[in-house]
Amino acid sequence: MKTIVLAAALVFGAGAVAADPVFGTWKTQPGDDGAYGLVTIKACGSEICGTLGKGFDKSGKEVKSPNIGKRMIWAMKSNGGGKYSGGKIWAPDRDKTYNSRMTLSGNALKVQGCVLGICRGQTWTRVR
Repeated sequence: MKTIVLAAALVFGAGAVAADPVFGTWKTQPGDDGAYGLVTIKACGSEICGTLGKGFDKSGKEVKSPNIGKRMIWAMKSNGGGKYSGGKIWAPDRDKTYNSRMTLSGNALKVQGCVLGICRGQTWTRVR
């Protein structure tokens, strides 16, 4: 009986993550170099992750880059109410990884990364 309850908890827990409203494709704000990207956020096991799907230069022209397909967000956890924390985010414009948190409000996703108390952030917009 304990095995059945545990299995059900795992299935329903995974279902809750799978239906998270943050999942989808997001357009980043331009970085220091004016470039921006499209990041796809989805479930990675029981956590939330995001991958850079396409990159664009400051004029909006799609660019080929070795960063396409690279993980940008990982180990993020939902706290409920549109709040996420505990994850990491990689910023391609500075090639740095930060401790991260996110806040979802409708079709806007505020993404923030911090190192030693110094934070920077962006507001991404939902593409789909």
